[in-house]
Amino acid sequence: MKIYDISMKIHPKMAVYKNRDEKRPKFTIQSDFNTGSSYETRLDINLHTGTHIDAPLHMIKEGEFLDSYPLERFITLCKVFDFRGLSKISANDLQKKKIEVGDFILLKTDNSESEEFDFNFTFLEESGAKYLRDLGISGVGIDALGIERNQADHITHKTLLGEGIIILEGLRLGKVSEGNYYLIALPLKIEGVEAGPTRAVLIDEI
Repeated sequence: MKIYDISMKIHPKMAVYKNRDEKRPKFTIQSDFNTGSSYETRLDINLHTGTHIDAPLHMIKEGEFLDSYPLERFITLCKVFDFRGLSKISANDLQKKKIEVGDFILLKTDNSESEEFDFNFTFLEESGAKYLRDLGISGVGIDALGIERNQADHITHKTLLGEGIIILEGLRLGKVSEGNYYLIALPLKIEGVEAGPTRAVLIDEI
């Protein structure tokens, strides 16, 4: 069995969406061994920082919270598909892959080649989102901090989230080959929010 950690490491200088300072995690040492008998750190973090899962409330007014998803949806078989070389992923691109009803798929792109934020990152465009919705997939992940880029009215997010399709963003798939895996992607158990930082791993039973 081989385990791939496909999560981003959280630290103050990590890549964040559009390099916005307000999205950077902030670490504050609240106690150390010079001032007390223990070491404690406070973390101030946007819920969309690094590897995370979006819930419907992120883009849909009165949409479902993250904790509305049953736990078993985050522990599942999945398929990794390689789309390197593309600037965007369309329905036509997806039709070339074997994607079936109920699949949880991960999109590997050129985004995994760098730890810096790329304003021209590869994304899932509207036709691709509608194709996946109509197929009836369970979830889709991508190796970018956003699943779409500069689309009117966040159409990719709304198309997927409107059907309860899980969106997993901020993956690191550089060392993962196209194929079938077991995915464990557990968001923090936070009540009443639209997203959650997630530790995601793939298991290849070989």
